[in-house]
Amino acid sequence: MEHFFLQDLVIIFALSIAVILGCHRLKIPPIVGFLITGVLVGPHGLGFIKDSSVVEVFADVGIVLLLFAIGLEFSMTKILEYRRFFFIGGAIQVFLTFLMTTALSLLFGKAFGPSVFFGFLLALSSTAIVLRLLDEKSETESPHGKLIIGILIFQDIVAIPMMLVTPLLSGETFALSGDLLLRIAGGFCLLLLILVTAHRVVPKLLYHVAKTRSRELFILSVLTLCFAVALLTSKIGLSLSLGAFLAGLLVAESEYRHEAISDVLPFQDVFTSFFFVSIGMLLDVSFLLAQPFLIMALTATTMLLKIAGAGIAGFVLKMPLRATVLAAIALCQIGEFSFVLAKNGLKYGLVDDYGYQMFLSVSLLSMGLTPLLISLGPQIASLLLHLPLPSKMKSGLSAKPQEHKPSLADHIIIVGFGLNGRQLALSAKKFNIPYIIIEMNPETVRQEKKNGEPIYFGDASHASVLRHLGIEEARIGVVVINDAAASCRIVALMRKLNPALYILVRTRYFQQMDAFYTLGANDVIPDELGTSIEIFSRVLEIFQTPQETIEAMIYDIHKDLYTNLRLFHKNEPSLYDLKFGHCHLGVESIHIGENSNLVGKSVVESGLRKDHGITIIAIKRKGEVLYNIDADMLIHEDDVLTVTGEQSRITRFKKLLKGTHVAP
Repeated sequence: MEHFFLQDLVIIFALSIAVILGCHRLKIPPIVGFLITGVLVGPHGLGFIKDSSVVEVFADVGIVLLLFAIGLEFSMTKILEYRRFFFIGGAIQVFLTFLMTTALSLLFGKAFGPSVFFGFLLALSSTAIVLRLLDEKSETESPHGKLIIGILIFQDIVAIPMMLVTPLLSGETFALSGDLLLRIAGGFCLLLLILVTAHRVVPKLLYHVAKTRSRELFILSVLTLCFAVALLTSKIGLSLSLGAFLAGLLVAESEYRHEAISDVLPFQDVFTSFFFVSIGMLLDVSFLLAQPFLIMALTATTMLLKIAGAGIAGFVLKMPLRATVLAAIALCQIGEFSFVLAKNGLKYGLVDDYGYQMFLSVSLLSMGLTPLLISLGPQIASLLLHLPLPSKMKSGLSAKPQEHKPSLADHIIIVGFGLNGRQLALSAKKFNIPYIIIEMNPETVRQEKKNGEPIYFGDASHASVLRHLGIEEARIGVVVINDAAASCRIVALMRKLNPALYILVRTRYFQQMDAFYTLGANDVIPDELGTSIEIFSRVLEIFQTPQETIEAMIYDIHKDLYTNLRLFHKNEPSLYDLKFGHCHLGVESIHIGENSNLVGKSVVESGLRKDHGITIIAIKRKGEVLYNIDADMLIHEDDVLTVTGEQSRITRFKKLLKGTHVAP
């Protein structure tokens, strides 16, 4: 028996490696790869594994660990962060998809119980697939990314009561039976016990375990807790999955949550793969090949229903059309929790073999199409934006502030108000540079509006929004959002509306820079570059490397990297080039305060060149930059002098201005 058990494991692992490698090349999610592996090794495929009982045992363990991990990730902090998308968007998407599916099923003659069950199956989307694709595209913090995550969190939680209700749907009618009341009462009692235990018992237990500094003991304790609570719920008539989820909540409320997540995830990944393999083993390939057109039609119908549900949720939340479309497309597949429900439905007779095979076929096809559809999402959104739709539908809430168009000129347009946008606004405010902000998080807009920021809600990829922000009169456009596709659209539109605008873009990877320069950006700052420079600069500073040497190295890195990418500025040599081309030459801006003894003196009287070896090359005064500097020009309070000279002399002069008595 042991020989065959190991043989089955080797076959599954070896074939999984080959299939997932192929899926990786085709950019197909690993979950689909495991399903395909199950199809190949199962009795309906190549027949390598005849007895699926061993695989199903591992699959059950995988589901328990999957629900346990979901419980670990669940927190009120995350709910509060995505509360609008969670409570409103998630509820609307799940309810509408469930309602439309149930109605269609009843229309085609299905009984009420199975119809409700099919509504459950189609209401859920794949958290694993969608989150991985969002992370790869760096869009988790984008407006549509937040909407997607909020809905997915709601789906993961609502799947628990769905699993509780599933056994009660097996009759022809659904009623509030004594069994249901008993289950609800048992669930509430168990939840109360969990809450008490979470605050009083588990933290103390894990504290004593953690004190031993034994990783093995910690993992064993966490897994024992997981399976013990799952077993307890099973004994009182509830599901193993619910128990695993509640066990995750137990640990999530303690300070050992992150360690538990890191320790459990490897086990979860391995055992969950067996679950998807076991699902694939149940798929009959001949069934799939016998009616491909019916399966494709049902897949298209399913995906359209899910797109409609998520789309309506986005519109109710007054999200812009682009964000709504991208979120709806991302949520159009059937999720992994649907497989858990489907197996329960098969067990309780809510779905027959034909319906189960149809569900597996549609699910597999919808999951396989997801990466392609998500990659096409921006193009689909762009096509829809060109349709004669109401402007409020296209821009969400952005139509409201357009009634009071701000009066600005020679200003900065900041697209996105994350960390980069906030720092830029703070700097602009400090030096009295006019700016205006466009942001797609309504909570951020509301809060910052109260703080006096010139911020508006809207999608900057619309020409009407940019015109409202004064794009034609602006000097600089800064795009600092976590959506590369949207950033490309915004840059192209900015360049079209204002050919003289200086456009600066923050992106995540070097590979994305070429596209932005092609679209008309003047400067593209990749996060990778900033991080790498900051790291080596800090290291060199610790070793007391001269600042001039570090700056020269930074310049060389910029030049080499940009030149290798054929993206170095096409402009004439700038002060930046002058400064770093000569490592001892400094070019800096110096603010003249009200107490400075330079106020009221002429340039020649200041003695900057004669006494300090510094030359003034420009003066910024009340928003205007003066370049023709003569000896008799007076220096005013709040002037910003751009000076050049030997770096050490500039440093000494700045100390002198601060009151440090340094001889010239």
